[in-house]
Amino acid sequence: MVIDDDEATNFFNQMIVEKSGCTDHIMVVQSGEAALDYLANTDLPTPSLIFLDINMPAMNGWEFLDKYRNLSKEQKAGIVVVMLTTSLFPEDILKAKAMPEISSFENKPLTAEKLDKVLKKHFADTHHI
Repeated sequence: MVIDDDEATNFFNQMIVEKSGCTDHIMVVQSGEAALDYLANTDLPTPSLIFLDINMPAMNGWEFLDKYRNLSKEQKAGIVVVMLTTSLFPEDILKAKAMPEISSFENKPLTAEKLDKVLKKHFADTHHI
């Protein structure tokens, strides 16, 4: 799942993920609210990996994570959350490292190399999400 308010960024990220062949399904949403709605729907497949932007209108990445914490364990089972952002603020990096929900902090743009690094770190057995 890719959560970012920027349509061009979403298109680019989707292309990187598709090109890698690491998944059969990519869910792209432009807001934290849409992501939470998706994750709350138990009839939909749970993503294995979420790329989350920080700076979004209405609900930023931090606010998304506050609500994400309230989802059931089943709804969060096995999800790896990667903060993917343009933020260079050291406090954002420190805040992300202090949050157990965040597995990694990466700067945009997503590249094949960054995706491969995430897959090797969190999905070493399969490289498939």
